[in-house]
Amino acid sequence: MTSKSANTALKIIPLGGLHEIGKNTCVFEINDEIMLLDAGLAFPTDGMHGVNIVLPDVTYLRENRHKIKGMIVTHGHEDHIGGIAFHLKQFDIPVIYGPRLAMALLEGKLEEAGMSDRTELRPVRPRETVRVGNSFLVEYIRNTHSIADSCSVIIHTPVGIVIHTGDFKFDHTPVDGETFDIQKLAEAGEKGVLCLVSDSTNSEVPGHTPSERSVFPNLDREFGKAKGRLMVTTFSSSVHRVNMILELAQKHNRKVFVVGRSMLNVIAHARDLGYIKCPESLFLPLKSLGHTADENVLILTTGSQGEPLAALTRIAEDSHRQIKIKQGDTVVFSANPIPGNTISVVNTIDKLMMRGATVVYGKDKGIHVSGHGAQEDQKLMLALTRPKYFLPVHGEHRMLVKHSQTAQSMGVPAENMVIINNGDIVEVNPAGIRIAGQVPSGIELVDASRVGVVGRDVLKERQQLAEDGLVTIAATVGSNGKLVADPTVQIRGVAQSISQERLQGQVKQVITQVLSSRGAELVVSNGNGKSALDLDALKAALDQDLRRLVRREFDKRDPMLILLIQGSGVATVVQPQTQTQSDPRPKAEPKAQKKSPPKVEVEPQPAPQSVVTERRTRTRTTAASAS
Repeated sequence: MTSKSANTALKIIPLGGLHEIGKNTCVFEINDEIMLLDAGLAFPTDGMHGVNIVLPDVTYLRENRHKIKGMIVTHGHEDHIGGIAFHLKQFDIPVIYGPRLAMALLEGKLEEAGMSDRTELRPVRPRETVRVGNSFLVEYIRNTHSIADSCSVIIHTPVGIVIHTGDFKFDHTPVDGETFDIQKLAEAGEKGVLCLVSDSTNSEVPGHTPSERSVFPNLDREFGKAKGRLMVTTFSSSVHRVNMILELAQKHNRKVFVVGRSMLNVIAHARDLGYIKCPESLFLPLKSLGHTADENVLILTTGSQGEPLAALTRIAEDSHRQIKIKQGDTVVFSANPIPGNTISVVNTIDKLMMRGATVVYGKDKGIHVSGHGAQEDQKLMLALTRPKYFLPVHGEHRMLVKHSQTAQSMGVPAENMVIINNGDIVEVNPAGIRIAGQVPSGIELVDASRVGVVGRDVLKERQQLAEDGLVTIAATVGSNGKLVADPTVQIRGVAQSISQERLQGQVKQVITQVLSSRGAELVVSNGNGKSALDLDALKAALDQDLRRLVRREFDKRDPMLILLIQGSGVATVVQPQTQTQSDPRPKAEPKAQKKSPPKVEVEPQPAPQSVVTERRTRTRTTAASAS
């Protein structure tokens, strides 16, 4: 590793995780080498119709794939490893290092996505050191969080030591007995930490975050009160919480029925690695549920965040095939709603109650604690590491600001820290810390197919359909330049202040008027006495008038308009379209036009020729492009 130089700077470029919760992805770059730290996902907001997963924009990594030397993973939560399989479809990562549980979970994701051959997974134990490229020497140290096998990292670079905390809290009585390696943090602080990159999630919360073990007696109390079947939901990745629930199941003589793919997957990996210890006889298959006495049943399920397809949500909606709520059931929510999920969670709770269940939830019950450190935890991290520079990450803007204020109270000068956005390039070396530019940032959206990114145009169309609805107009024009039949009008998702019959009549008037007033302009001749109807010109002539009609009749609403014009019994001309970058599909042309200039005659075809225009759609002729 080269010596420190005032002319050399380490670039730290977060692509996700700032001004938001989720999709934590960070780039470390120096000497033309890139090391990635985590690559997570986030979940969609209500306006992202049909979207399942939100990823950071990784344009910068695609453009600099030749610089990527490897990735280090801090722990196995989805907001830290959930995006890796998708990124590997766009660029290779030579090697990925991480804790054993995170690597086991990631291995399953890569196999499912068919990406196992695009990288090499190397499990790392605490206090092991790995080298990434020639510029990064990374030491893993145990921390405490809401998932087992979580680590912070001490990164040795040519310009100095950088510590990335990952997600952390200081839990002095962890469920698995694996305490935070405070000694290694202090040793790094003694050597001199150039920059601390630290989790800001609970920076607004005073005091210390309670130990995970503090939940045990409160869960024990609720288990003891339940007389009938007991259902418990928590984050599937909260291995320590799941371990306590299984321990309490044995204490209260209940058999465990696990529901939800992610819960089954995490429990299987955690048991294989020794993070969960319980006898196999504790578990029973769901087919045995009807043969087990209610007082001996514990159903451990996903759905603590009200996810639409999660098991508990389907149980609450009475759509689960094997589990139905009945009087006497108790449902325990051992999780707090993530910001943005509150409405989904309370709706699930209401439905469970309406079906007769007793639901235990809320902070006052003491059945959930955070995995992120509060202000006193953050102060302890700053006191142990004593960084010269400070970079708050992993949180919304107010959290970053509050964390920076805490750092100032611990002696870090205000000029030695920066509050940044996703995509900002932070340059740091012994001479200073500064924002030195920006790389492309934003989001990429993945739908249920998980095979491609949902483009902004597609999302905009979905939002427009959801908000304003759809109007489809189809008309056929004969050889005499007149309508063959009344146009067909279909209205979907629009609050109608006009009957469909009346709108159909007005559409007919508009089309008839355009054909009668501009008919001569719409027919072209090739000089051989044959005429052709220019469907593109007809479409353009109709489009503006029809859109104006639709807006007026629907009280200024702006539904998506799809216009279908067919020519029957007459030669037709279709103007070639200029293909845009957002439309990779070639435009279809009639066979006789392939070697002809624009506006040529096309012989009549047995089937009618048609042109479809879709407003605000780039994948077809866009009627609104001129406006």
